[in-house]
Amino acid sequence: MLNARRQKSAQAERAGVAHGEAGRAPVSDEANSPRRDTESTGSARLVAAALTRENLRQAWKRVKANKGAAGVDGLDIEQTARLLVTEWPKIRDQLLRGKYRPSPVRRVTIPKPDGGERELGIPTVTDRLIQQALLQVLQPRLEPTFSEHSYGFRPGRRAHDAILAAQGFIQSGRKIVVDVDLEKFFDRVNHDILIDRLQKRIDDAGIIQLIRAYLNSGIMNDGVVLERYQGTPQGGPLSPLLANVLLDEVDKVLEKHGHCFARYADDCNVYVRSRKAGERVMALLRKCYGTLRLKVNEAKSAVASVTGRTFLGYSFWFAKDGVKRRVADKPMATFKQSIRQLTRRSGGRRMAEVIDRLKPYLLGWKAYFGLAQTPRVWQSLGEWLRHRLRAIQLKQWRRGSTIYRELINLGAAEHVAKRVAQNSRCWWRNSAGELNRVLTIAYFDKLGLPRLS
Repeated sequence: MLNARRQKSAQAERAGVAHGEAGRAPVSDEANSPRRDTESTGSARLVAAALTRENLRQAWKRVKANKGAAGVDGLDIEQTARLLVTEWPKIRDQLLRGKYRPSPVRRVTIPKPDGGERELGIPTVTDRLIQQALLQVLQPRLEPTFSEHSYGFRPGRRAHDAILAAQGFIQSGRKIVVDVDLEKFFDRVNHDILIDRLQKRIDDAGIIQLIRAYLNSGIMNDGVVLERYQGTPQGGPLSPLLANVLLDEVDKVLEKHGHCFARYADDCNVYVRSRKAGERVMALLRKCYGTLRLKVNEAKSAVASVTGRTFLGYSFWFAKDGVKRRVADKPMATFKQSIRQLTRRSGGRRMAEVIDRLKPYLLGWKAYFGLAQTPRVWQSLGEWLRHRLRAIQLKQWRRGSTIYRELINLGAAEHVAKRVAQNSRCWWRNSAGELNRVLTIAYFDKLGLPRLS
């Protein structure tokens, strides 16, 4: 054995050395002596790849950019950075030997648009760093194996691509949709089934054990750690990738049967030409999800006309020149309610402050729903928004004399300025009509208000 080691070429010797931060970790080959650590998890090749200096640098950059709240240890990003200066060598060694035990996630609930609550699990910043490093190594290996009809949480793909694909299926004559909603998907993922599906794609005992440790890390609620035997709480970088690993099995079944569908995370719509075909697909999906021990929410799932269902916040309608996209009713109602809250006249804020608060919300909403093909709706929303802002502006000027002076300075006709000043308390009524020609779109453009249309 020793002679064999001496006879190896320099190039062969270098082949067993890991580069970067992982260079200090021994990598076994046929000529090396057996490891003495009998509790080792076996292969840790992918874990070592995740812990290289360059990969960790990119992972930290992403975690820092995403910001996010502290986990159960109460340490934010800056505090964690200071802690890792001294603690990282120990953590890294535990990771390579399969001894690392993640901290429980912190339970957080946020309201859902339909009135329910969504449960999030916030890992510590250290665990978010490790998960992000693992994600950057696993994603390139798993990504090519996923279905072309899957769009959620994949590089180079987004919700808009899924919506456009759905529109194309409808345009081709598939006017019946099998709309399937999974009941609390992220809370019901079976750990054993997920790990089994993951092992079929990744032959690395070290990384499988580490992912299992994250799944079993538990969740802290009101200071008490609760063990979890199912579910992948939303909030960690790995959860979306693991969800795609599990649900890709259903995608492959649908592809095998030649169905046209689009899936974004756990939202899946299958497009068919008849209700009878739709019922057959629904039965197939119930069977597939049952195999994965996932439950279909019967109250929210249906086989129906595409015009009566929504997909990722959009709905579809038929125009003379084909199928068109529009914002669904619920997100539109949510948008208007949010605008009402942000433009309350009792807020006591200057116009510049009101627009500063509006700006990020409007830009985000327009970036997502800008795919809607409804120019008249956009125009009416813009007019309604400026109407509310004009009412705020009049109330801030308050006194009739101030209103008269400001309107004259803006170029208003004298009779208009007098009429508005004489009825200075009628903020909403005075904000319409001829005042459009004074407090114009250009006026709000100067204040930095984004345009909707």
